[in-house]
Amino acid sequence: MKFTTSVLGLAAIAHTASAHYMFTALLHGTEGSTAAVRQAQNNSPVRPVTSLDMRCNTNAIPAKETITVSAGDTVGFRLSAAIFHQGPASIYLGKAPGNAADWDGSGDNWFKIAEWGATQKPFTFTDVGKTELTTTIPKDTPSGQYLVRAEQIALHVLPPEYYVGCAQINVVNGGSGNPPKLSIPGHISPNDPGVNVDIYQVPSPSSYTVPGPTVWRG
Repeated sequence: MKFTTSVLGLAAIAHTASAHYMFTALLHGTEGSTAAVRQAQNNSPVRPVTSLDMRCNTNAIPAKETITVSAGDTVGFRLSAAIFHQGPASIYLGKAPGNAADWDGSGDNWFKIAEWGATQKPFTFTDVGKTELTTTIPKDTPSGQYLVRAEQIALHVLPPEYYVGCAQINVVNGGSGNPPKLSIPGHISPNDPGVNVDIYQVPSPSSYTVPGPTVWRG
């Protein structure tokens, strides 16, 4: 019996680990770069939402390059595995005060440019099953160096798990937009209904708002 219990426990741990994922490659158009990503040490989620690791993961390995993109181009991330856990996803840009490679993500420099939320009947999240998350750089985004950051919030447990990753880009041919900016952590309150929702409740939630700021598209 003890042996059976141990085997079941190990199986549960293995399943949990296999359900984790990382943002491993920056996508730009049809190209992909792992060298532009600040690679996570492992696929463990970040907690809590107030942690400084919410910026670009825990002790992420420095990126080796910064990719040049034009405002209006498609960018995003490839994941190490398909998104398994129910929950929303977002992509943010953070304006570096200088070179993106030298910036730790601190300060009120972040704004959201895309999000994936929930649908009804059945209640589910539109990012689940995806191995890539992509959007376009708003054309009004000012030129300069940025961190582009992906975030997926796994709501199968509360408080939730956060999967995050960052890559370095240099935006050219930009515009004169002035998006409202905030800090990370600080972009999501621990009391936000979107990170405290019981996704297994019956009946299912009748509405859902993705946590964080509203999406800025210029």
